[in-house]
Amino acid sequence: MALYLKTARELPEQDLRAVSDVVKEVLDRVRREGEEAVRFYSKKFDRWDPPSFKVSEAEVEQAVKSLSPLEKEDIDFCQAQIRHFAEKQREAITGFEVETLPGIHLGQKIIPVAASGAYIPGGRYPMLASAHMTVITPKVAGVGRVVACTPPTGGQGVHPATLYAIQAAGADEIYCLGGVQALAALAYGMEGLEPVDMIVGAGNVYVAEAKRQLFGRVGIDLLAGPTEILVLIDETADPFIVAADILGQAEHDPHARQALVSLSRKAAEQVMAEIDAQLPTLPTREIAAVAWRDNGEVIVVDSPEEALTVCDAWAPEHLEVQTADWRYYLDNLTNYGSLFLGEETTVAYGDKAIGTNHVLPTMGAARYTGGLYVGKFLKVVTYQYATRQASAKLGAVCERAANYENMPAHGITCKVRVDKYGKDRRS
Repeated sequence: MALYLKTARELPEQDLRAVSDVVKEVLDRVRREGEEAVRFYSKKFDRWDPPSFKVSEAEVEQAVKSLSPLEKEDIDFCQAQIRHFAEKQREAITGFEVETLPGIHLGQKIIPVAASGAYIPGGRYPMLASAHMTVITPKVAGVGRVVACTPPTGGQGVHPATLYAIQAAGADEIYCLGGVQALAALAYGMEGLEPVDMIVGAGNVYVAEAKRQLFGRVGIDLLAGPTEILVLIDETADPFIVAADILGQAEHDPHARQALVSLSRKAAEQVMAEIDAQLPTLPTREIAAVAWRDNGEVIVVDSPEEALTVCDAWAPEHLEVQTADWRYYLDNLTNYGSLFLGEETTVAYGDKAIGTNHVLPTMGAARYTGGLYVGKFLKVVTYQYATRQASAKLGAVCERAANYENMPAHGITCKVRVDKYGKDRRS
């Protein structure tokens, strides 16, 4: 039976009605008034009122010049890894055609969406890696037009490294625009900005609510909450490294969630002691300490089977496995956004450069969905055609099936083909 050495605080349920009302107001006004409303909210929320929200080539060039060769080289390296893995994913998604019965041909085609919007957050930290994930991925999928939006930094425009990353990733249009007003502009359009078909990317609670309200008018990737990490360990794990990995995610947000699941009580206690030892010198301890205090859990389990149960119930965004036999968990775990196997990998690798996408499900959504990947931008559509003889044979069955459902007009569409092709010997 699982033993909790530390439990997350029971926090009051968040009342999101005020957030929902603000988001609805912004979306409605942008839908009605276009850029005038976008500009109003940009000034109100971001103190940003440029002559044009669209980033010019001159601004991109200036950002590129401001970066050191090493900074650009590192960004290029990270993007190469994300692009390569996305290309392999795209290769694995294929169309096909099959003859299921004599004369009945069914097929599957893969068609990319026409236009996608990438929201790159820039609140507490410049999230330039989000550009890799939300711009490169649709471009590899074959999306013809990718529009990137990212908020201004301190009222001074786009962070230079973020702007370079967006440009290098291949965005067709770049807008210095943040928050709900950015998502509204992507969905409804404004002067010079045509609406997109999908909006992807993480953001704060207002951005998540905007995506929820816009879903249906546009497609979305997923509704993400605060970031999460679960680390599964046994007695072979290095407590120092495990503690560092937990705190690495805790620095994201005071609401970030962390869990340690251990097959050894001693190992769990050693990690807890290491977290206490590392926190005082952590540069972002003001955030990480709150996240660990309020949202950290430590769970001791009796067996690998119980570990599976606990981990799958948690369904974390990021799941690290630092055990002697991590392949057992690779083979048997089912609910996670991305899996990091062995001490040699860490969530930060996935966040920045290893190649997998870091836009992942949170708050238990890993029970029913994976994260962002090229397939999110691809429509899997079907087609069918038949010979006349096959149509006559299938039509007789489909007419009866339609009549079973009391849909005679459907049945007639089948019968007219049976009557026309039934005596036809041509194929």
